[in-house]
Amino acid sequence: MQGLYGPFTITERVVQKIWLRGDFDRTRLRLTAWNLLGGPDFRAAQLVIAGAKVTGDVEVHFHAADWRAHQHEQDRAYNNVALHVVLFAPGPNERPAVRGDGQAIPTLVLLPLLHRDLEEYASDDALEVITARDEWEKFAELAATPSAELPGLLRQKAAARWRQKVRFAKMRIERVGWTAAAHGTALEILGYRHNRAAMLTVATKYPLAAWTKGLESGQAYHESGAGWQAQGVRPANHPRTRLRQYQQWVAMRPDWPERLRTMGRSLPSGGLEATPTRLARAALNLTKRRAALARGLLGSAVGGTRLDNLVCDGFLPLMAAETGTDLGAVWFHWFLGDVPDQVRNALPKLGIAGRGAPPLCHGWAQGLLGWILEHEARASR
Repeated sequence: MQGLYGPFTITERVVQKIWLRGDFDRTRLRLTAWNLLGGPDFRAAQLVIAGAKVTGDVEVHFHAADWRAHQHEQDRAYNNVALHVVLFAPGPNERPAVRGDGQAIPTLVLLPLLHRDLEEYASDDALEVITARDEWEKFAELAATPSAELPGLLRQKAAARWRQKVRFAKMRIERVGWTAAAHGTALEILGYRHNRAAMLTVATKYPLAAWTKGLESGQAYHESGAGWQAQGVRPANHPRTRLRQYQQWVAMRPDWPERLRTMGRSLPSGGLEATPTRLARAALNLTKRRAALARGLLGSAVGGTRLDNLVCDGFLPLMAAETGTDLGAVWFHWFLGDVPDQVRNALPKLGIAGRGAPPLCHGWAQGLLGWILEHEARASR
């Protein structure tokens, strides 16, 4: 597909993961007009359609036409499919999928319901693939780049990642407003990779006003209906722990989204991306700004590398999108948060940052991630 900054690759597996994890706005689920054609049965999935409980199979595709292209109507294995989930809306004259028994299947379109840009889902999937491996060989092409050219290449990739993140933040603000965008972004990042979708479910069901009125984190965890994942999650990162942190955060700073917007107008803008990180951090006063942000914005409820991810993946893109201020230099030289071990270990090997090179920072890691994602996309074509 063509993205804003070039083509990107997305597989049907990504759409399946979105459905599996419930990573979309489930409060606005609507079938196409085909849902008037009768009550289907599902196998292995339990849904409520127009007030009726339905149980049966679910099939996921990019387009409604894929049902016929794959000849599912001629395959008995698909005779129990009763819901067709597609990413893109069908054309106005396009017919619904039909089972072998002639029964038309209602269709649900996912694209308008997604929490994030499709390109971001594709990036997440690519990151899951690369972090499941530990092969230095994948960096052979990058390591062969002349050392004088490598920093410029990674800065270019990092700049594209920054623009992309600001664009995503702008889209979220336009869709739900500043306060809800900040609230949802914070919870999403606190959820880490395993519970991002579940945290967004919490953010949708319980807006910031509910938390400021005393919502208990336990209630949000048990009653939200979110699909929590605890396997492979360290105790310190368990969603119950992170929800307690957010409850403490809001109790200390109930007006934190407005504080964040005000802060965005006071941060220095642009011009130092190519400056060595030690000098840039001193010029931008980042150490003191980090401490002030943790205390003044979060009430010291969140610290460590998760604080740095909140700043770089959430706060800075949101502030840049809302105020129009170029915060790219602050973002690039900010302190490294949680990144895949491959990225953290590769930067010193490449001589870019860490262990005798300039300090590790967010920008170098994002530049390397950008290169990896582009490399993986090329390899998958």
